[in-house]
Amino acid sequence: MKISTGKLILILLIVLFEGFFVTSVKAGGYSSEKKSGKAGGDSSEQTSEKAAGDASEQTSEKAADGYASKKSSVKVPYDYSANIECVKEPEKPLYGGGIITAASAGGKKLAAPIKGSVLKVDLKKDHHYALSAWLKLSKGTGDITAIIVPPDGKFITAGAIVAQSDCWTLLKGGATSFSEGKGDVFFETNSTAEIMAESIALQGFSFEEWNAHREEVVAKERKKKVKITVESGGKPLPDAELSVEWVAKGFPLGNAMTKEILDMPDYEEWFTKRFKWATMENAMKWYSTEFNEGHEEYEVADKMLALAEKHNISVRGHNVFWDDESHQMDWVSKLGKDKLKEAVARRLKSVVTHYAGKVIHWDVVNENLHFKFFEEKLGKDASGEIFKEVAKLDPKPILFMNEYNTIEQPCDLAPLPTKYIAKLKQIQAYPGNKGLKYGIGLESHFDKPNIPYMRGSLDTLAAAGVPVWLTEVDVTKGPKQVEFLEEVMREGFGHPGVKGIVMWAAWHAKGCYVMCLTDNKFKNLPVGDVVDKLLDEWRKVPEKPKTDAKGVFEAELFHGEYKVTVKHKSLKEPIVQTVDLDSTKSAATISC
Repeated sequence: MKISTGKLILILLIVLFEGFFVTSVKAGGYSSEKKSGKAGGDSSEQTSEKAAGDASEQTSEKAADGYASKKSSVKVPYDYSANIECVKEPEKPLYGGGIITAASAGGKKLAAPIKGSVLKVDLKKDHHYALSAWLKLSKGTGDITAIIVPPDGKFITAGAIVAQSDCWTLLKGGATSFSEGKGDVFFETNSTAEIMAESIALQGFSFEEWNAHREEVVAKERKKKVKITVESGGKPLPDAELSVEWVAKGFPLGNAMTKEILDMPDYEEWFTKRFKWATMENAMKWYSTEFNEGHEEYEVADKMLALAEKHNISVRGHNVFWDDESHQMDWVSKLGKDKLKEAVARRLKSVVTHYAGKVIHWDVVNENLHFKFFEEKLGKDASGEIFKEVAKLDPKPILFMNEYNTIEQPCDLAPLPTKYIAKLKQIQAYPGNKGLKYGIGLESHFDKPNIPYMRGSLDTLAAAGVPVWLTEVDVTKGPKQVEFLEEVMREGFGHPGVKGIVMWAAWHAKGCYVMCLTDNKFKNLPVGDVVDKLLDEWRKVPEKPKTDAKGVFEAELFHGEYKVTVKHKSLKEPIVQTVDLDSTKSAATISC
């Protein structure tokens, strides 16, 4: 029997890659649907490449079941790495391309799959898909957006970046498939240039695998094995009964608070029982402290800070300036450049010196990717200058940009992770700003979260090498508000780059901004219940712990400061001692 070369290749592929999912690609291209045109080769080359793509598509369909059956019980590690530099040559695809292979065969720089000429993929039900690709434009600079269309036909924005023509930029994002079948992947741009793509990868993870990644991070980053030794008279105290209770430190999980807390004991009790980190919703903002020019008022914010200090609550300074013109007082909006510069200097000196040494963070310029009030009035380096001056007056706090939709909405092109990092670098490069303590503030106001995009964006932002905080977490009201909030909180807690979470759920008698945790009698609503559940889980301690024959108790505990109560028949009364078992400490001794 005579076997054609194409069939022989197909047979060899099946033998060599049994079970390995090879998605429809050309040799060096992406889709058998690709139309002819000049994209890294002439028409004759594309014809032969198309045939290879057809063969690989057939192989992928035959191999898909084998891949699933062989790999379904094997957890694929998640790759949290991200290169935030624009590079001359793209790196290799993550996960070896995942369910997409040969995306860079031959090393050619080819046009990416676009709408009408998409990359076909086989997607599984209830899977999160991590998408990555190195992208550039044929000319100029512009935004490139990745789209994934799952089997249900909905178009999901999976990620977006700013791309250039002289170097390659990494996009990380993804989407979730709730059904099984064929899906599409393609890219769009707001530029007239051609999109070029290399090292495209799409890796699927079952929901169980995705959650397992979180648990791995929690075990490594949020917990550790600790050793508590109990002694009496300098000798080990065996069989002592212990009570271990988290009281402070560890992973920061906080909430916003309002001035109503000053006059409502029930509010104070409910809040302080749960949170050791807080942000004042409005009390520190310029319009709250100097609504009328020259008349400064810090009484409310001072009282709120005193209440926080009484309960050992750390406070974020929010904010020095807000770049949104709609939130400026009339008198500020009407100032000319010179007068505005003077007013900015007075405000900065006033608020920062007033609270110097009393806050752990400053949101220095709020939302300066969406808005540019101060940049337009004072020049493009206004943010950099403000950061420098804040650091001079209060050098200890971490200084944050604070922005919304960076991890919530990839279709909002203003605050994309790549644009956030570019702005941060601009501020860092401003003369005098080297060595300042920087932080990335992500407001995290979610509607329906795209969890794979959230993780991919956090990967990118974490690569900047500064602490990442989710600073104003909430989820809009709806039938899945509780479920979505829990997913967002778990994704943040389970990401190695995230160093703290503050919710934007401050209580108001007339209704909260978006999300209330309690009713007006401070009884938990369902969203409050899920927050309590997470707090209990992330501060959990072993039940009925006892020391062993050597007077030692060992366990895996979350980082934190713990109150330990020791009971023993030889002791007249219980001994209570606080031990610090935060991230840098793993042992403590209690002397009775």
